[in-house]
Amino acid sequence: MNQLSKTFLSGRPESALLSLPEKVLQFGTGALLRGLPDYLIDKANRQGIFNGRIVVVKSTDAGDTAAFEQQNNLYTLCIRGIMDGQTVSENIISTAISRVLSASRQWEEVLACAANPTLEIVISNTTEVGIQLVHEDIRISAPASFPGKLLAFLLARFRAFHGDISKGLVIIPTELVPKNGTLLESIILELAHLNKLEYRFIEWVEQACTFCNSLVDRIVPGQPSSDKIFALLEELGYLDSLLTVAEPYCLWAIEGDEQVANVLTFRQGEPNAVVIAPDIDQFRERKLRLLNGTHTLSCGLAHLVGFSTVSQAMEDPDMAVFI
Repeated sequence: MNQLSKTFLSGRPESALLSLPEKVLQFGTGALLRGLPDYLIDKANRQGIFNGRIVVVKSTDAGDTAAFEQQNNLYTLCIRGIMDGQTVSENIISTAISRVLSASRQWEEVLACAANPTLEIVISNTTEVGIQLVHEDIRISAPASFPGKLLAFLLARFRAFHGDISKGLVIIPTELVPKNGTLLESIILELAHLNKLEYRFIEWVEQACTFCNSLVDRIVPGQPSSDKIFALLEELGYLDSLLTVAEPYCLWAIEGDEQVANVLTFRQGEPNAVVIAPDIDQFRERKLRLLNGTHTLSCGLAHLVGFSTVSQAMEDPDMAVFI
């Protein structure tokens, strides 16, 4: 047991969070997922609302799962920044993740999760190139593409519950592409036809599973630079190989109806951060115009003036007025 685990388990009542059932399957181990969806689920669990943990599937062969194993799947989220004019500095040991499975080495264990009756949600962030159609046989061990893996998992769930319509899943991709849920669903259905899967299964996917378009908005740079990490580790008092830094502001806009909202109960843990609405285009436009647009318009001028960071630019009165 490493220092992080000892710190968390030293007689604190939160240790009960480690025994919550697995309700989410997550494709991806990256900092954004740890800093936004996983953070929101952990926060809701601490309030006794969602009461579920996450099984993470490591989709690629790059890196390994050793850090998660060594830390009992715990990690520290360091929230730093300014919110409502106040400086925020908060350290949270997240218990959201129950285990991490490697798709290439533990594919049968991944498929076994499909038979879990408490599973309700699938989350993904496999980068923008992850949601694409790859013509492949999804019956082979661990299909190469993310849609191939997801289709194989859905097929295993369909068979495990004999096509029970109530065992469908809410699927929320967070990859930064427009209409990511709609795109993923279309690829899943096309790949199912290419694999000549039975009609009853394809009908089950269409009727029992809900693919939600979503938008994530939070700056999660991941591990801090080497000149800052030492000070953070001294502050924490333990080593954390998965240490993640995020800004205070966060938003997860999910396109869905009341049925989706009833499944995603973790939204109640931070209602201002999770928006479930029939149409989320306004949130995408707001992000593109207020964040991305402002950065695009200001970076050229800031570079010519000699600023190298946003912070330097905002500290200059003239540049701040322009922004």
